Amino acid sequence: MRIELRTDPSLQETVVTVECPALDDSTARLLASLRAFDHKLTGLRDGQTWLLEPADVFYIETVDKLAFLYGETTVWESPLRLYELEDRLSGGSFLRAGKSCLVNLDRVRALRPEMGGRLELTMQNGERLFVSRQYTPAFKQRLGL
Repeated sequence: MRIELRTDPSLQETVVTVECPALDDSTARLLASLRAFDHKLTGLRDGQTWLLEPADVFYIETVDKLAFLYGETTVWESPLRLYELEDRLSGGSFLRAGKSCLVNLDRVRALRPEMGGRLELTMQNGERLFVSRQYTPAFKQRLGL
């Protein structure tokens, strides 16, 4: 990979152009990292890269070292790892619910304490998720419980 930087004082904003022979995993990761400044998420589905608003994502989960973004009825694969997504979404409405899950608090409809110190979350789309015992105190603190 070759990196070039050109400065032009007449520009109103920074423009980043990526030229590549084909869109591969490393290029997709690079694009996802660049879009962090735009506060958008990227998801792969049906051979296309989708630009997603974080508010449209209900939760993020890792399965077999791959991160998936779950919307109301759609699932996208993320080119980023869970810790990268957590860093990007920190300070917003996403909170760690388990070792392999981030939850969008704005999309939680109800919660219920479970045996063993866990919390059961019901999302706005009806899906149920669990907050592990390790993350329950931070979750309750964030919600003011």
